Amino acid sequence: MTTSTSERPDTGPGDRYNTRDVNAMPPLSRAIPLGIQHVLAMFVSNVTVPIIIAGAADLPPDQTAFMVQAAMFVAGIATLLQSLGLGPIGARLPIVMGTSFGFVPVLIPIAIGMGLPAALGAALCGGVAMALMGLFLPWFRFLFPPVVTGTFVVMLGILLMPVGLAYAGGGFGVSDFGAPHHIGLASLVLVVTVGLHQFGRGIWSEVAPLAGLLVGFVAAAAFGYVDFSKVGDADWVTFPTPLGIGIEFHMAAIIPVVVLSLVTVAESIGDIVGTTAGGLNREPTRKELSGGVMADGIASVFAAVFNAFPQISFSQNVGMVALTGVVSRYVVAIGGGFLVLAGLLPKLGGLVSSIPNAVLGGAVLLMFGMIASAGIKMLSQVPFDKRNMLIIGTSLTIAVGLPAQEGLYANLSENLQAMIESGLIPGALTAIALNLILPKIPNPVPDRAECPESSESSKSTALRPDSL
Repeated sequence: MTTSTSERPDTGPGDRYNTRDVNAMPPLSRAIPLGIQHVLAMFVSNVTVPIIIAGAADLPPDQTAFMVQAAMFVAGIATLLQSLGLGPIGARLPIVMGTSFGFVPVLIPIAIGMGLPAALGAALCGGVAMALMGLFLPWFRFLFPPVVTGTFVVMLGILLMPVGLAYAGGGFGVSDFGAPHHIGLASLVLVVTVGLHQFGRGIWSEVAPLAGLLVGFVAAAAFGYVDFSKVGDADWVTFPTPLGIGIEFHMAAIIPVVVLSLVTVAESIGDIVGTTAGGLNREPTRKELSGGVMADGIASVFAAVFNAFPQISFSQNVGMVALTGVVSRYVVAIGGGFLVLAGLLPKLGGLVSSIPNAVLGGAVLLMFGMIASAGIKMLSQVPFDKRNMLIIGTSLTIAVGLPAQEGLYANLSENLQAMIESGLIPGALTAIALNLILPKIPNPVPDRAECPESSESSKSTALRPDSL
């Protein structure tokens, strides 16, 4: 079909089973497997964030399992909101939502220094800020051109890499950090994941991280490194408890998370553009962009109330839409329904939280590397003139260098230290500021100079990172 779905909101009778129509509902025999495939593509990433932050905060196993359960439940609700929509909220596109890795570098020090309730309170405020940004997005989109979004994703991947290595060594603060069995398990998971991702066919390539985790988990269990007691102690079915962890509001925690929430809009825009460009061969409408970012914010508020961390669209599922060509939003909604069901099963949360840190580390090492690679791919579509190279280089220097030299900002206020120590916020703000300040260099290519919309469209297609 040549007519875009934005021009034709309703599908005719002959289109209702077409998986390549955003408003079509395929037969359940096709829709259910396709929906489960989306869940498998994001499952590991979604549950990894609460495990990492809970581990850094030294939470007991039962509370970690509780947060894993909450992460699945909230991701399902958020996916339903994003794909089906509610009034002006939601892009109504095949977008899967999940817990954002982007907040990990900021939330870990907050959780360690002020406690998880402070981290959740800050996340709630960040969600409100993101929802407001979505409401007024048409007036702010100029802040996030490809050179800014690409640089942001690169620095995010780089700043997460030390977290992955810490888990590969056994986790934060363990007495036997770097022990041979930790390194061996992480290496096994990494090898299996890389092998399947590179050489696997069809679904085997798409579920490579999950398969690597399963192999590592079985190996760890065989050698006695898995504690199954938390699975046996968990109930079969329970509903997530609102405010079970609690919520506290500390300005030193709120400010950096709110700023990061506004910056993270760049990632949301990239995923929405990637979905429409890769699956529908068009640019997103203003309504889709605004509704999509508002859904991120509302879902993040809901997440904080239900003991989970900020929600955002998942890039790996954007890549799956482009790869398979299946753009039915109802397929994604079915996947969201499965996530909600999984979030009602505490034993599943207990099983996931029993995964050894080293096994998890082997999987996330590759994920974090692929995040950085996705950002590099975005930047490959940006002209590497002296202006853009200055934006990229300066921003990465600030983002990566500041966390390594804590003495540079040790005498600043607590609020400023909280904003600086992750590196992500000052790096992103540097990219945005330089993009606004530095004069643009005229593009020497005539067709791009004369057709800015076409050029922007070609750049936007790079916002489809081929993730795991």
